[in-house]
Amino acid sequence: MSGPRTDALAGPPGLVLDARVTRGAFTLDVDVRVAPGEVVAVLGPNGAGKSTLLSAAAGLVPLTGGRAVLDGRVLDDARTGTFLEPADRPVGFVFQSYRLFPHLSVLDNVAFSPRARGAGRTRARAVARDWLDRLGLADLASRRPGDLSGGQAQRVALARALAGAPDLLLLDEPLAALDARTRLDVQSELKRHLAGFAGPCLVVTHDPLEALMLADRLLVLEGGRVVQEGAPAHVARRPATEYVARLVGLNLYAGVADGDAVHLDGGGMLVVPDHGERGPVLVALRPSAVVVSPHRPDVSSVRNTWPATVVGLTMLTDRVRLDLAGEPSALVDVTPAAVAELGLAPGDRVWLSAKATELEVYARG
Repeated sequence: MSGPRTDALAGPPGLVLDARVTRGAFTLDVDVRVAPGEVVAVLGPNGAGKSTLLSAAAGLVPLTGGRAVLDGRVLDDARTGTFLEPADRPVGFVFQSYRLFPHLSVLDNVAFSPRARGAGRTRARAVARDWLDRLGLADLASRRPGDLSGGQAQRVALARALAGAPDLLLLDEPLAALDARTRLDVQSELKRHLAGFAGPCLVVTHDPLEALMLADRLLVLEGGRVVQEGAPAHVARRPATEYVARLVGLNLYAGVADGDAVHLDGGGMLVVPDHGERGPVLVALRPSAVVVSPHRPDVSSVRNTWPATVVGLTMLTDRVRLDLAGEPSALVDVTPAAVAELGLAPGDRVWLSAKATELEVYARG
């Protein structure tokens, strides 16, 4: 049973979610802060807790520990029993499937949010028309959701969320239902609308490019815990886990630094620029920065050289990604012409090389 409601101020503006949610054998345990006007993209593998995080903020699942506070107002506090029902929270939620009401027109779908916040029918429709104008949907007002394209439905769902004048905006995979071409167009449009939203915003996505384009900050979940957060450029350049490295397309190696040498945990050694790092470090290497040769390169021209075996080849639009086993193993991007010239096939032995200056080395967190 829910506890008493409260409007008491209990913190700074923005969203503070210092909380734990247990669902069966899974536990989400996070401390998330999102400032007003900030867009934070939440990434992570399936089962990491991304949707649970949004549901906790929206009140769709109660906290089992900690609390959720929005602009100083306690939404949920497991210790005191305070719980604000989802309908009473100033939250706009755009679901992956959009969840538009099929029996209502576009206008009435958007008007639903202000109606749910207590506005009368006339006022709610006026607000809805305003948002349809803002998002370029005025000519669709009389249509039903079944008559909309994916991009149009996404914009209607966003308009419905914003029409309720929310203080917090939550988007769960907002572009996942769109085809690739439509996604690119809507992505730019969504970024523009999010830039004009004054409250905190959480966007769940699986797409690293989408996250990099939309967000001011990235937050990565694995196993219900935050494993990395920071500015997109920092996370992309210095991934903290293997999942993040794969997400941003980097090779990541753990090892121990001693001057300009890093002895890798998985075997092998890499020469890196000596920035004074000592002890446990991570080394990031771009797949395009590794050179593949049929013979051992001249060690005087490049200090990192090692043998490897081709495990697999995958075509990625304009390049081929090689999966190579060695010490260390690596993903390497080459041109289709290079594959043909070298005659590469699974099982072939090759030599890999990388300049020390191409390696990014940093302390393990």
